[in-house]
Amino acid sequence: MPKQLTIKQLLLLAFLLAGLLPAMLVSFLSFYQAREALKKEITHDMLTLSQAVANDIARMMYERVQNVHSWSRLSIMQEAKIGDVDKRLSVFLKELNTSYGNIYRNIYVIDAQSNVVASSNSAQIGKTISELPNWFNIAQSSSKVSVSQLSGQTLPLSATILDANGDIEPFILIAEFNWQNIENILNSSAKQQTSAMLFNEQDLPIAKTSNWEGIESGHSLRVSSHALFDPLALNWKVGIEKLHSVAVAPADRLGWVFLALLITSILFSAILVIPIARSLTLPLSQLTNFVLGFAKQKTLQLPNSGPTEVRTLSNAFASMTKDLAKYEADLTRAAKLAVAGEMAAAMSHEIRTPLGILRSSAELLQREKHLSSDATEVLGFIISETERLNKLVSTLIDAARPRQPNYAEHDLNQMINHCVALLSAQAQAKNIHIHYSAHHPVIAELDADQITQVLMNLLMNAIQILPRETAQRGNIEILLKESPQEVTLQIADDGPGISSENQASIFEPFFTQRVNGIGLGLTIVKQIVQTHHGEIHYENSAMQGAQFTITIPKKRT
Repeated sequence: MPKQLTIKQLLLLAFLLAGLLPAMLVSFLSFYQAREALKKEITHDMLTLSQAVANDIARMMYERVQNVHSWSRLSIMQEAKIGDVDKRLSVFLKELNTSYGNIYRNIYVIDAQSNVVASSNSAQIGKTISELPNWFNIAQSSSKVSVSQLSGQTLPLSATILDANGDIEPFILIAEFNWQNIENILNSSAKQQTSAMLFNEQDLPIAKTSNWEGIESGHSLRVSSHALFDPLALNWKVGIEKLHSVAVAPADRLGWVFLALLITSILFSAILVIPIARSLTLPLSQLTNFVLGFAKQKTLQLPNSGPTEVRTLSNAFASMTKDLAKYEADLTRAAKLAVAGEMAAAMSHEIRTPLGILRSSAELLQREKHLSSDATEVLGFIISETERLNKLVSTLIDAARPRQPNYAEHDLNQMINHCVALLSAQAQAKNIHIHYSAHHPVIAELDADQITQVLMNLLMNAIQILPRETAQRGNIEILLKESPQEVTLQIADDGPGISSENQASIFEPFFTQRVNGIGLGLTIVKQIVQTHHGEIHYENSAMQGAQFTITIPKKRT
């Protein structure tokens, strides 16, 4: 039997058939028309650019031809007849060349034997110039300007010098036009993956931008135009080429816009359709899944919408599950702590008896004469620690019923130094260094025995978790800070730390990562800190190990 569709699925299917297909067809046709129109606009822009560049080049060439033609008619050019003996013509040519900046590379005059008689470059005077191959001539009034073949970045322009009567003299004025100016005009148009090239009347390239080959090698759009302003009738033309991916980028962006509009329209329609389906099916589906999953301890969301009856039923289930979860957590914690209390009660006789013997023996040994200072100190440690262990047994018994602190003012700095001294032998045995800088007295109202137990538990945990290595030294850092209202204590190590999946359980009773641990140390630590109205939390240390941070008020609350 085929699977029956739900109401939600039927509504969504109807929406796709009725709304999505027409919207896709309309979007595709609109995009196609817009793309074609955009391509025409891009081509028109490129043509406009090529015409502007061609006009600039034609104007540049016209000005250069006019320069050479007018200079050849100046009276000072007659100085060439006497060999420019007083260098007046050379000085004039140098000043002329300087005034035009980078337009001309050199301006000079040669005689019938091609000897330089005057030049803007004094080092050239007297030298013989090889014949320049003619490219084409440009008629100017009763004379002409000759354009020689392009040589590298130099285009020689020459005109025969006329005397005052208009007679032709056997002297020629040559101006070497810097062809780089033409390429600069082309380069000024080469923007956003656009290149330009100048073609002569035979469609041969005579100037181009530096990126022409790179663009030409790929798929590109190209347009060309003759100069609109071409008084010299050179019939040169400028070609503009743009990388196809750049040229059609606006069209591609337009396509993305249409796609976004299509998706938006679909989403907008879905916003109207989906809530109707969800309001009919989702509340009942959520409530059903919640009831089925509650027994499996799955966290599911209760429906908070739908008909009034469904919302009322959901609120009733929410209240019931919260109460059940709270009762379950309380019962679990109480059971664990009760087990801890029973274990401590059963073991208390077996532990307290040998502790009493150890303490009595130590007190007896203290009465011996001629004891060294080290022996006296060790016996003091034995007595104090047996007393602390005896209290620890009592604390385990009280784990299920925490004892309220006996508040008194104590110096935390002194307590830390005392704990470090007690554990120094164990730390040295494992090549571990405990870093703690002595502070001025830090006074707080607290239960000294309980806070000492907290310090000892955390330090012993760090010592026990650090591996025994001889090549590398382990480190434990203790940091004590105070503010007017509270005291902050940090204990960090460079051990393996606690994995992220176990961090949420480290303060739970009987959770331990040590083989022989019973998992009550951190539980008691947290219990003591909380009875002091403080907080404790775990994070990874800067040394990539574990770090516990304890904050307690300086004054009892």
